[in-house]
This record gives sequence, C-alpha cells and structure tokens, in this order.
Amino acid sequence: MNNTVYSVITGTGNYLPEKRVKNDDFLDNDFYEKNGKKILSPNQEIIDKFLEITTIAERRYITDDLTTSDMASYAAAQAVESADIDKEDLDYIIVAHNFGDIRHDNKQVNIVPSLAARVKYNLKIKNPFTVAYDLPFGCPGWLQGVIQADYFIKSGDAEKILVIGAETLSRISDPHDRDCMLYADGAGAVVLEAEKSDDPVGILAHKTRSDTFLYSKMLYMGKSYKPEKADKGDLFLKMNGRRLYQYALETVPQAIKDCLEKSNTHISEVKKVLIHQANGKMDDAILKRLYGLYDIAEIPGNVMPMTIAYLGNSSVATIPTLLDLILRNKLEDNTISKGDILAFASVGAGMNINSLVYKM
Repeated sequence: MNNTVYSVITGTGNYLPEKRVKNDDFLDNDFYEKNGKKILSPNQEIIDKFLEITTIAERRYITDDLTTSDMASYAAAQAVESADIDKEDLDYIIVAHNFGDIRHDNKQVNIVPSLAARVKYNLKIKNPFTVAYDLPFGCPGWLQGVIQADYFIKSGDAEKILVIGAETLSRISDPHDRDCMLYADGAGAVVLEAEKSDDPVGILAHKTRSDTFLYSKMLYMGKSYKPEKADKGDLFLKMNGRRLYQYALETVPQAIKDCLEKSNTHISEVKKVLIHQANGKMDDAILKRLYGLYDIAEIPGNVMPMTIAYLGNSSVATIPTLLDLILRNKLEDNTISKGDILAFASVGAGMNINSLVYKM
C-alpha cells in the first residue's frame, strides 16, 4: 500500500447573475468595423449571423450593485458548504480573473487589495495562514489555479484549497464591436482536498503551454471602434477572432491528447470533455478534431456538455460553473458518477492553453 496523495474536488459552487440579456437587446447598438467605418448591414442580420457562428442566444450580466469579488464570494460560499468543511481550515484561496472589480460607473481596474483578499474578508475567514492571492492567466485562469492547487497539495504544503474563477466581461466590452455579444459575467468555484488512495483518483495529469511569442496580441485592450468614443481613451477587450479560432483548432485538441497520454488514458475512457465555453461552433470543431486524432469519426452523444447558448462566454467562470451545474443535476441529460473520467481544457489570452484529466 503506497497511499499516494491525490487532489480531489470535494465541493463546487457557482453564481449566475440575475440579468438575462438576449440577442434582440443588441438591435439598437451602433456597430463599427475596426477601421471606424459604420457597419451598414441591418442589426437583425448581424445578430442572426452571430447566432449562427457562435450558438449564443442569451448571456448573463451582473447587476449594478455587484462586482466580480461579490460573485466570487457567493460561488465560494456554495463550494465551502458543498465540501462540508470548516472555512478556517482552508490553506489557500486562489481567485482567477483578468479585470478585477470594475464598477458599473468606473472602468478603472481595481485589484488592491486582491480579489482573493476580498473573498476571504467576505467569507469572514480569520485564519492568517489562509493565503489569498489572484491569478490572471486569461480564460484558462481557473484551470491553471486548479493546477497550482494540485502542486501545493502534492508537495504537502496544503490540504484544502479553494479555487475560484470570476469575471465581469460586460463592463469591459465595446458596445460598438460585434464581439461584445460574446461576453458574459459569472463565477464558479471548487474546493480541492488531499486524499490518500492506492488507486488513482482526482487529478491524474495536467499540461499547460503559453504561445506568447507568436500569439500574445490576439486578445488585447484597445479603443472603441466608434470614432467619437475612441477619442475618450477608454479601453475595451478586443480580439482577432479568426486567428484565435484557427490557433485553438490547431493546438487545443493536441494539448488534450497529450494530457490524456500523460495519464495513460484513451479518449474512449473519457465520460465528459469540459471545455472553456468560448464559441459553440469552435468548441464543436475542437471536439471533432480531438476524436479525429484517434481516428474516431463518431463522437459519443453528450460527451461535451454546453452552456454557452444561454450563459455566454464568462471567461474563467465557464468551466467551474459548468461542472457545478452538472454535479447539482441542473444540466439536462448530463450526469457525472464516481469513477468517471473527465477531460478539462481551456484556451485564452496569452495565448495560453491548459488541459487536465480527472477521475471522479
């Protein structure tokens, strides 16, 4: 008996903002091209094409009275309750985000103190040895936080870690850029604990890559596409969508396969592929190419559960929210049982990619 230490998810939680924003809510927007020229196509045509490309029909926006750390705290409280642990026993609180606590009336980045410190305060944790810090890593930030937690647990440095992904993309998106319809807000969280086991369980393997030399500028902060608004100097999230799509399709499937091989797992053993919900059609193409790497033409049904059609792209929050919804039986026709193997993957600003194989 070797009693190997594994990192196991014992609790999950999420926060979905109350405000629902449908595609028709963008009918009155003035959309512009990157060069500042107004798009003359009717907005209904723009929206219909957007839906066809992304599968997004609805998204959630945070209400004016809340910030990212508020959402993170709500999701964290759920996860701690779900894990049935004493919050004072947490060794780390890791919060993945990219834009901090941007208020509805002020777009200045607000990250002092860190969002993790704010979450710790909101949870009323008094233990000075619960170390709280933030992790900005693009959309793969939450998954990278889980990977860091695994290192802490495997090294013996920690036994209980709270990892949160929270983001408010609605407040840094340009209403005059068609890409603004992609973005959403939300938060998801997990508690990971050390578990000794003779049989592999929890996190089996993970891999991360950063292609910054060639692709660091595919997601960036830039001025509004509307000329009059650009002069004001405010910066908004911008994306080279076509190149990003191509990059993700070329690299993410192989990254997942490499991670599966690292854990000695074949794709046929995977019950669910939980991928960052960035673009419905892109994720479908990634999955098809992943199975193609194994010369499998017929993809199992429901292997990749999706929420993007009605929750949009909430960056670091998409995967933990998805996981929590499944575990709470709130995603129709999708269940996860003990012994199931999950493959996680994300891609985002950096450009960064990570993947993780997990056994329930």
